[in-house]
Amino acid sequence: MKPALGVGLIGAGFMGRTHTFGYAVAEKVFDLSVRFDLKTVADVDEENAKRAARQFGYAEAVSDWREIIDDPAIDIVSIATPNTLHKEMALAAIAAGKHVYCEKPLAPSASDAREMALAAAGKGVKTQVGFNYLCNPVFSLALEMIEQGDLGEIRSYRGIHAEDYMVDKSAPWTFRHDSRGGGALSDLGSHALASAEYLLGPISSVLGDCVTVVDERPSPDGPKAVEVDDIARAFVRFANGATGSIEANWVATGRKLQHVFEIYGSKGALVCDFETMNELHFYDNRCAANRSGFRRILTGPKHPPYDRFCLAAGHHIGFNDLKAIEVAAFATAIVDDRPEPFGFTKGFEIQMLIEAIEASSAAGQWQEIGPRSLFDQARKGQ
Repeated sequence: MKPALGVGLIGAGFMGRTHTFGYAVAEKVFDLSVRFDLKTVADVDEENAKRAARQFGYAEAVSDWREIIDDPAIDIVSIATPNTLHKEMALAAIAAGKHVYCEKPLAPSASDAREMALAAAGKGVKTQVGFNYLCNPVFSLALEMIEQGDLGEIRSYRGIHAEDYMVDKSAPWTFRHDSRGGGALSDLGSHALASAEYLLGPISSVLGDCVTVVDERPSPDGPKAVEVDDIARAFVRFANGATGSIEANWVATGRKLQHVFEIYGSKGALVCDFETMNELHFYDNRCAANRSGFRRILTGPKHPPYDRFCLAAGHHIGFNDLKAIEVAAFATAIVDDRPEPFGFTKGFEIQMLIEAIEASSAAGQWQEIGPRSLFDQARKGQ
């Protein structure tokens, strides 16, 4: 039997379920050298934890997440809690020598995220931030086409992540509306920023505009002020010379998962929208004028690791499958001691961008992104 990595999950809500699905599916569809032993699930609501343990096969349910940290049989700690809690939990897990799989955004501030990344590097543990959209095969295909020159010189980029779960102004105030909750920019914009940098490389400067649409929301203690943005937009400049824009919007009526990237080059263009997440649209301006237009590319077995899930093109993989891909890559990084696909270092860099956009919006001017090499120097103890 393969050796096991013991898993402890903190947070039994929506994202906790997706982490669990990721572990369950990854060991079934990938040729991993390890299996996952679902040890303990923790939730502040013990009944919720017990229900999750029964449903998903965890051996134990607890209400105190510290029991997971103290358990020597647990190798990986999955953190699927509000982001204001990530730092304390992650630092405790890292100090105990455990690998950490944490949902995005990594932390409420760049300084917190930096501290977490430095701690992980110093302890020699592996980390992963939950940017599973990047695991969609369309991303690796798009990157390959960009690097092979199919689009020519990249000139502009447009990224959007829009949903409508905050559109009802009578919906109650939650942790997401607190200043440390981060707003739409942190919650959704982090995905859009991660996608942009995955495809085009580092963003060097930003011009932000953050807007609060619903000023207050009901709470048990009466109306409570909303301290974060509902919509955030930014013009961006990339280090490679391309320019573009990013939008994060959680009051986009009718949108459920509009995660879009559009890339325009001198020879062609690429467009993808996660509401049809198994499609990549390619425009090649070298075609004859009477044959021109966007061509739809359906993902299939020729776009790894789609073939691990389905052997028929166009039959689609979904959100939870992307979590399985993410988990498999993380496990491989742990076992083979490879760099993580998207570790805390990158999570910190995304948080730097978020804070730069917020600062730019407040000041009404372009904001340069600080040198990331400073972090690298600190991480190496220089």
